[in-house]
Amino acid sequence: MKAVIVDYGLRDHAMTAAKILTVAIAYFVAAELGLQQQLVRGQVTPLWPSTGIALAAMLLLGLRIWPGITLGAFLVNVSIGPTMAAVLSISVGNTLAPICAYLLLERVGFRIELDRLRDALALVFLGAFAGMLVSATVGAGSLVLAGGLQPSEFWPAWSVWWAGDAMGVLVVTPLLLASRTTRVPWNAHPLRWVEGAALLLGTFLVTLLATSGPINLLFLVFPFLIWSALRFQLLGAAACALITTTVAIVSAAHHSGPFAQHNLFLNMVALQAFNGSAALTALLLAAIIVERNKAHQNIKNVCARLNEVADRLARDKKLDLRLPPPRAGERSRHRSQ
Repeated sequence: MKAVIVDYGLRDHAMTAAKILTVAIAYFVAAELGLQQQLVRGQVTPLWPSTGIALAAMLLLGLRIWPGITLGAFLVNVSIGPTMAAVLSISVGNTLAPICAYLLLERVGFRIELDRLRDALALVFLGAFAGMLVSATVGAGSLVLAGGLQPSEFWPAWSVWWAGDAMGVLVVTPLLLASRTTRVPWNAHPLRWVEGAALLLGTFLVTLLATSGPINLLFLVFPFLIWSALRFQLLGAAACALITTTVAIVSAAHHSGPFAQHNLFLNMVALQAFNGSAALTALLLAAIIVERNKAHQNIKNVCARLNEVADRLARDKKLDLRLPPPRAGERSRHRSQ
């Protein structure tokens, strides 16, 4: 019996180690992609998808995978950090931020299905906006203390850092959570597949048009976000929000379109206002649609059960009417009894 318990314990530890390593690799790869659009000191970007991966991993696997986040953050920053102390400090901040977000979400009873409006609001305001204050403060402060940034550059770097981490949670975490429970509808009508492809392509092309011309046409994206939430719920909304924010960030990084005539601070204000509005619109509307569909399905189930009860009562009544009435002797005997 002891050998079986030891063997089971070893397997459990091996599975945990494999999950930690997988999270570290995913964090590192996503961070390398995010750094392609860095805006401050080669390591501060307006979209940090690694934070979204870290929070989703914690929500799905638990707190025990935190070493994978720390390892991934360390591997990313070790080659670009000004000093080893700053690298270690940034890695700790990048780990504490999703931990704080996870604990805040657990505190309010967050459900990973994101099938309630309260869950979407919690992810936005607690998971993204509040939790990511930790990584932005620790990260920007570490760069200033290490001499990588001038003290006057703290707030611009802090704002980009915080917005990048928050956007990672807003656009990556919902997509990963939705992908976990979504099954490929192989039996869906071909027009459904055509509609999905047209939605993704249309979102990309319209966002590209809105962010490349001299006229600010960013508002044209919102009908596609509404379309995605109404027709494809959370998965479609999260996918379109990711496309929209990615294209907008590339445009801002290259100072094109509506981001061509402003400095870094004003571009960040405009970019994050747009990205935040797009992500909020898609996520909250998708949550409302899912909640409505769930309530509608519950009402249908209740009506079906009521119909079954009504049919059963009607059959019993018909059966009583078909039975012959008792004879006079039986009626008198029943009365004497």
